[in-house]
Amino acid sequence: MRLIKVSFFFLLSIVVFSCKAPTDVVYFQNSEDLEKISSTNSFTPVFKVDDIVSVLVSAADMDAARPFNMMQGSSLSTLTEEGSGSSASGGEAATYLIDEEGMIEFPILGKLKIAGLTRVQVKDLIKDKLIIYIKDPIVNVRLKNFKITVIGEVNVPGSYSIPNERITIVEALGLAGDMTITGRRENVMVIRENKGVNTYHRVDLTSKSIFDSPVYYLAQNDVLYIEPNTTRIRSSEGNRNVVGLVLSIIGVALSALTLALR
Repeated sequence: MRLIKVSFFFLLSIVVFSCKAPTDVVYFQNSEDLEKISSTNSFTPVFKVDDIVSVLVSAADMDAARPFNMMQGSSLSTLTEEGSGSSASGGEAATYLIDEEGMIEFPILGKLKIAGLTRVQVKDLIKDKLIIYIKDPIVNVRLKNFKITVIGEVNVPGSYSIPNERITIVEALGLAGDMTITGRRENVMVIRENKGVNTYHRVDLTSKSIFDSPVYYLAQNDVLYIEPNTTRIRSSEGNRNVVGLVLSIIGVALSALTLALR
């Protein structure tokens, strides 16, 4: 009877400590019904060293625009610019790798420093320089290698390419199949690299204040890490202990068998 009572309380303690309270797993707590939150939070990505940028120049005069779409310098390949049409160059957009100095080598215009600029600023920069060559030039610029990485306690960890250059933490978690039940929602980490320096930001997804976080909108190459909770850690430690015990038993059994066969 004593053994049964001990076993019962042992199992009960496992159930109690393994259960998670709703406050541990619910997103955006304390949000009122029909509540409207005004946020000034916004994010516009800027180009960085090693980014791949596509540029398509078009105009009413196709012949005048065509030389600015030729592959030169640090251009990598020729891609079809989605949604830009084929008014000047058959729909082909040159792509450029931003070098260590933040430059690209553009046809005829030469080297242009675009690192640190937004997509709109790069469009304006190129357009201003084209005006002396082309009447009413149209410039389409896109970042081709915008990606984020989601790792840790999510259902589908991995790296994800983002076509629209804009994604939030919540959307990134959606791409990764959401957190597992053992992920720490109150201590999510965003790792962001800027000019060779990594910065670490921690956010609480159980609070509606997440919408005002400076990392709510992810930048290219951001890493989103979901830390395991204590239940997950204890489970891993318990599994390692069981494996160690089994290996020890096997080792003892093999030693005993060896002695018996001598």
